[in-house]
Amino acid sequence: MPWRNWSGSQTCLPENRIAPANIDELRHLLQNSEHAGTTIRPVGSGHSFSALVPTDGILVSLARMTGVLSHDDQQCQARIAAGTLLGQVGRPLDAINQALFNMPDIDQQALGGLLATATHGTGAGLMSLSGYVEALTLMTAGGELLECSRHQHPEIFHAARVGLGCLGIVTDVTLQNTRPYRLRKTTEWLPLEDILDSADARADQHRNYEFYYIPFSGMGFTSQHDLTDEPVSATTQLDQNDGARDLQRARDYLAWSPRLRRLILGGYIRSLDKEVKVAASWQNYTSDRNVRFNEMEYHLPRENWQAAFREIVSVVEAQFPEVFFPFEVRFVKADDAWLSPFYQRDSVSIAVHRFFEEDYQPMFTALEPILLRHGGRPHWGKLNT
Repeated sequence: MPWRNWSGSQTCLPENRIAPANIDELRHLLQNSEHAGTTIRPVGSGHSFSALVPTDGILVSLARMTGVLSHDDQQCQARIAAGTLLGQVGRPLDAINQALFNMPDIDQQALGGLLATATHGTGAGLMSLSGYVEALTLMTAGGELLECSRHQHPEIFHAARVGLGCLGIVTDVTLQNTRPYRLRKTTEWLPLEDILDSADARADQHRNYEFYYIPFSGMGFTSQHDLTDEPVSATTQLDQNDGARDLQRARDYLAWSPRLRRLILGGYIRSLDKEVKVAASWQNYTSDRNVRFNEMEYHLPRENWQAAFREIVSVVEAQFPEVFFPFEVRFVKADDAWLSPFYQRDSVSIAVHRFFEEDYQPMFTALEPILLRHGGRPHWGKLNT
């Protein structure tokens, strides 16, 4: 059966696709494959854009190995099966008086895959999700089960927290969590220069802070989360999928005149109201993303990101009038996982996107040297050379 990732940029025709129901079935599969000399690749939910999964061997999914397996209330830790989707974690953690410290803006990734690639949210004082792994269980190619932590098989632990599926198959992880909390999310539309002038200060001021720039508009929007005890509520929210399609239509109609496109888009965006949503943390980080795209993301030292971002905007608006997807900027605290792009460095992540039906290579090829020149490290699950 063929396999493809979410965007369709990666495909393969594996020899077989298998989803073991438990540890014993997984061990039997790995031992038999080792004896037969068959290649095994683990696969999550397919939300990575890079070529981590494609194989002509056997694809192994842990989609049948899910759920919160145990928890430690005193330490506020939970052991969770690696096949669990991120969107399936919030409610059961809440039921045991725990919550994740942070989440990305998409929650359809499998826990094993998102940790293997150092998937992150935003927050200058918050690490990628891999930074909160306290222990993990790894099954080697020969079927041996290793319990790993900072004190038990520490070298394997530090390598496997962000392991790209190379060391074996992580079957479960123990996450350091916090107590449940409520967030006030505020979204505000602003001129790009106003955003850039205040971004670093606001990233340090708010628990979570990020911004998006709308190409060829001179405008963007900021999104910030702050802890609150306010009651659950929400103002009218702009549908991000509808917004992406509107930007695509504006591109189609106005690409012939960048000046007019900037005038019309900028005027419309200035008319949009500020949005506020108060909800439990796990209900207030993520959003539905139904418009598919391909993405490149690099993580830069905090002192370099603004120069790189300005250069990216300049190149895109001079050379790629067909671009309509927003650019995304997030802030991430350093961690100590060996292969983490945030290893021992506070970072700012700059992500650029192209609609999934369009050729992303010319733009990504033009922008990648800028990101590298400013000290960027690639996101392992996103496109890079």
